[in-house]
Amino acid sequence: MAKYFNYFSKTFYTSDDTSPGLDTVTNIISRFAFENSLKENSAAFYPYNIQESDTPEIIARKFYDNSERHWIVLLFNNIIDPQWDWPLKEKTLIDYIDSKYSANGAANTTVQTGIAWAMSTNNVQSYFKIITRTSFDGTKTIEKLSVDANTYANVTPSLNSYTLQDGTSITQTVTKETQSYYQYEVDLNEAKRTIKLIKPEFVPAIEKEFKKVIK
Repeated sequence: MAKYFNYFSKTFYTSDDTSPGLDTVTNIISRFAFENSLKENSAAFYPYNIQESDTPEIIARKFYDNSERHWIVLLFNNIIDPQWDWPLKEKTLIDYIDSKYSANGAANTTVQTGIAWAMSTNNVQSYFKIITRTSFDGTKTIEKLSVDANTYANVTPSLNSYTLQDGTSITQTVTKETQSYYQYEVDLNEAKRTIKLIKPEFVPAIEKEFKKVIK
C-alpha cells in the first residue's frame, strides 16, 4: 500500500483551535468505486478462492504483475477493512474465537477456554431443518432452513415418496442439525474466501481512470 495514497490529492487540515496554522495532508477520504454493472458482468472477471497464504498484495502480484495493484482486488470486492473483511488465517481465527468466547467459557459451570466452549456441541448457535428432495433421475435439491429452538425440537425426521401429476416420483427426507459457535465462526470466515478478480486486460484502463478520478 506504499504508493496507493501517492495518487490522492492534498487538502488543508487543522487538528484543533489552538493550532498556529493549517497543515497540508493527503485527502484519504476520497473514494473510487466500480460500477455495479461491471461487477455483475461475468465476462469481466474470474471467480477466485482465497488461499491460506494469500494477501491482497500477493494476489495482485500473481494476477496483475504488481503488488501495488492490491487496491483493485479490494475495491472490486467491496472490501473496506483488509483485516476483518478478508478471511483470517487458521491460527488467527482460532485465537479470535478463543478471545471472543472467553467470557462464556469462564462463566461455564466447568470453566473452559473460549475455543473449547465454542466447539462444544452443548452450546448451540443455530438450529436447522433440512429438506432433501431426490427426483426419479437422481437429481437432489437441498433446502436448509434456519429455525428457532422450539421449532427444531418439534421437527421429526422422516422419509416420504410422492408421485407428481406427470407420473414421476420424488423422495423427500426431513432431517435436522445444530451448529456450534465454532462452526458458525468458521463458516463466516469461509464465506469471505470467494472473490472476483477483474480480468488483467481491463487493469490499464482502470488505473488510468482511477488516477483521473482520485485527483
